[in-house]
Amino acid sequence: MRYLTSGESHGPQLTAIIEGLPAGMPLIADDINVELQRRQKGHGRGRRMQIEKDTVAILGGIRHGYTLGSPVALVVENNDWKHWTKIMGIEPYEGNDEEIKRVITRPRPGHADLNGGIKYGHRDLRNILERSSARETTIRVAVGAVAKNYYLKLGLKWQDT
Repeated sequence: MRYLTSGESHGPQLTAIIEGLPAGMPLIADDINVELQRRQKGHGRGRRMQIEKDTVAILGGIRHGYTLGSPVALVVENNDWKHWTKIMGIEPYEGNDEEIKRVITRPRPGHADLNGGIKYGHRDLRNILERSSARETTIRVAVGAVAKNYYLKLGLKWQDT
Protein backbone atom coordinates (compact mmCIF):
# COMPACT_ATOMS: atom_id res chain seq x y z
CA MET A 1 0.00 0.00 0.00
CA ARG A 2 1.29 3.45 -0.92
CA TYR A 3 -0.27 6.89 -0.47
CA LEU A 4 0.22 10.50 -1.46
CA THR A 5 -1.32 13.51 0.26
CA SER A 6 -2.01 17.02 -0.95
CA GLY A 7 -3.44 20.16 0.56
CA GLU A 8 -2.67 22.80 3.12
CA SER A 9 -3.91 23.39 6.65
CA HIS A 10 -5.97 26.43 5.65
CA GLY A 11 -6.62 25.36 2.06
CA PRO A 12 -9.99 24.19 0.72
CA GLN A 13 -9.36 20.50 1.41
CA LEU A 14 -6.89 17.77 2.25
CA THR A 15 -6.62 14.96 -0.28
CA ALA A 16 -5.10 11.48 -0.33
CA ILE A 17 -4.62 8.92 -3.09
CA ILE A 18 -4.07 5.35 -1.87
CA GLU A 19 -2.90 2.60 -4.17
CA GLY A 20 -2.22 -1.06 -3.62
CA LEU A 21 -5.48 -2.06 -1.94
CA PRO A 22 -6.94 -5.32 -3.18
CA ALA A 23 -10.18 -5.42 -5.13
CA GLY A 24 -13.23 -6.50 -3.14
CA MET A 25 -12.19 -5.16 0.27
CA PRO A 26 -15.15 -3.66 2.17
CA LEU A 27 -14.64 0.05 2.86
CA ILE A 28 -17.12 2.81 3.64
CA ALA A 29 -16.69 6.37 4.89
CA ASP A 30 -17.83 5.42 8.42
CA ASP A 31 -14.80 3.10 8.72
CA ILE A 32 -12.64 6.20 8.34
CA ASN A 33 -14.84 8.75 10.13
CA VAL A 34 -14.71 6.84 13.41
CA GLU A 35 -10.93 7.33 13.45
CA LEU A 36 -11.25 11.00 12.49
CA GLN A 37 -13.59 11.47 15.46
CA ARG A 38 -11.00 9.82 17.74
CA ARG A 39 -8.40 12.28 16.44
CA GLN A 40 -10.60 15.23 17.33
CA LYS A 41 -10.92 14.08 20.92
CA GLY A 42 -7.16 14.63 21.28
CA HIS A 43 -5.34 17.53 22.78
CA GLY A 44 -5.87 20.51 20.50
CA ARG A 45 -4.51 23.81 21.73
CA GLY A 46 -6.53 26.04 19.48
CA ARG A 47 -10.10 26.61 18.39
CA ARG A 48 -9.45 24.50 15.30
CA MET A 49 -10.60 21.33 17.06
CA GLN A 50 -13.95 23.07 17.71
CA ILE A 51 -14.34 24.62 14.25
CA GLU A 52 -13.78 21.50 12.18
CA LYS A 53 -15.92 18.38 12.40
CA ASP A 54 -13.84 16.26 10.07
CA THR A 55 -15.51 13.72 7.85
CA VAL A 56 -14.09 11.99 4.80
CA ALA A 57 -15.54 11.81 1.32
CA ILE A 58 -14.46 8.84 -0.77
CA LEU A 59 -14.27 10.10 -4.35
CA GLY A 60 -12.91 7.14 -6.25
CA GLY A 61 -11.79 3.54 -6.11
CA ILE A 62 -14.90 2.26 -4.30
CA ARG A 63 -18.15 0.93 -5.70
CA HIS A 64 -21.07 -0.11 -3.52
CA GLY A 65 -18.82 -0.31 -0.44
CA TYR A 66 -16.02 -2.40 -1.97
CA THR A 67 -12.62 -1.44 -3.33
CA LEU A 68 -12.16 -1.79 -7.06
CA GLY A 69 -8.40 -2.43 -6.98
CA SER A 70 -7.77 0.98 -8.51
CA PRO A 71 -6.43 3.90 -6.42
CA VAL A 72 -8.77 5.17 -3.70
CA ALA A 73 -9.26 8.95 -3.46
CA LEU A 74 -10.10 10.53 -0.09
CA VAL A 75 -10.99 14.14 0.68
CA VAL A 76 -11.48 15.99 3.97
CA GLU A 77 -12.93 19.43 3.35
CA ASN A 78 -11.85 22.48 5.33
CA ASN A 79 -14.98 24.11 6.73
CA ASP A 80 -12.95 27.17 7.80
CA TRP A 81 -11.71 27.81 4.23
CA LYS A 82 -14.12 30.74 3.84
CA HIS A 83 -11.94 32.72 6.28
CA TRP A 84 -8.72 31.93 4.39
CA THR A 85 -9.70 32.32 0.73
CA LYS A 86 -7.60 35.47 0.23
CA ILE A 87 -4.58 34.46 2.31
CA MET A 88 -4.42 30.93 0.87
CA GLY A 89 -6.02 31.58 -2.51
CA ILE A 90 -4.86 29.68 -5.56
CA GLU A 91 -5.10 32.61 -8.01
CA PRO A 92 -2.58 35.51 -7.96
CA TYR A 93 -3.52 38.30 -5.53
CA GLU A 94 -3.28 41.84 -6.89
CA GLY A 95 -4.84 43.76 -3.98
CA ASN A 96 -3.26 45.98 -1.33
CA ASP A 97 -4.25 44.10 1.85
CA GLU A 98 -1.04 43.94 3.91
CA GLU A 99 -2.26 40.95 5.97
CA ILE A 100 -2.60 38.90 2.80
CA LYS A 101 0.79 39.99 1.48
CA ARG A 102 2.55 39.53 4.86
CA VAL A 103 5.57 37.24 4.57
CA ILE A 104 6.29 34.91 7.50
CA THR A 105 10.07 34.68 7.92
CA ARG A 106 10.47 33.47 11.52
CA PRO A 107 10.42 29.65 11.75
CA ARG A 108 8.52 28.07 14.64
CA PRO A 109 10.75 26.08 17.01
CA GLY A 110 10.12 22.34 16.80
CA HIS A 111 8.36 22.53 13.41
CA ALA A 112 9.46 21.84 9.86
CA ASP A 113 9.38 25.52 8.84
CA LEU A 114 13.14 26.12 8.66
CA ASN A 115 13.99 22.79 7.01
CA GLY A 116 11.18 23.16 4.48
CA GLY A 117 12.16 26.75 3.72
CA ILE A 118 15.72 25.64 3.00
CA LYS A 119 14.68 22.55 1.03
CA TYR A 120 12.21 24.34 -1.25
CA GLY A 121 13.84 27.78 -1.28
CA HIS A 122 10.86 29.60 0.24
CA ARG A 123 11.43 32.89 2.02
CA ASP A 124 7.75 33.00 3.03
CA LEU A 125 7.49 30.16 5.54
CA ARG A 126 3.67 30.11 5.31
CA ASN A 127 4.26 27.92 2.26
CA ILE A 128 5.82 25.34 4.58
CA LEU A 129 3.86 25.73 7.80
CA GLU A 130 0.59 25.10 5.97
CA ARG A 131 1.85 21.58 5.13
CA SER A 132 3.61 20.90 8.44
CA SER A 133 0.62 21.61 10.67
CA ALA A 134 -1.40 19.50 13.07
CA ARG A 135 -4.39 20.03 10.80
CA GLU A 136 -2.60 18.32 7.91
CA THR A 137 -2.44 15.13 9.99
CA THR A 138 -6.20 14.76 9.44
CA ILE A 139 -5.74 13.18 6.01
CA ARG A 140 -2.95 10.96 7.36
CA VAL A 141 -5.32 9.66 10.03
CA ALA A 142 -7.83 8.92 7.26
CA VAL A 143 -5.18 6.93 5.36
CA GLY A 144 -4.24 5.15 8.59
CA ALA A 145 -7.89 4.19 9.08
CA VAL A 146 -7.92 2.58 5.63
CA ALA A 147 -4.70 0.72 6.48
CA LYS A 148 -6.21 -0.43 9.79
CA ASN A 149 -9.33 -1.62 7.94
CA TYR A 150 -7.14 -3.57 5.50
CA TYR A 151 -5.19 -5.09 8.39
CA LEU A 152 -8.41 -6.21 10.09
CA LYS A 153 -9.81 -7.62 6.83
CA LEU A 154 -6.71 -9.82 6.63
CA GLY A 155 -7.87 -11.38 9.90
CA LEU A 156 -5.11 -9.89 12.01
CA LYS A 157 -5.79 -8.67 15.53
CA TRP A 158 -5.67 -4.96 16.30
CA GLN A 159 -5.19 -3.44 19.73
CA ASP A 160 -5.92 0.27 20.17
CA THR A 161 -3.76 2.06 22.70
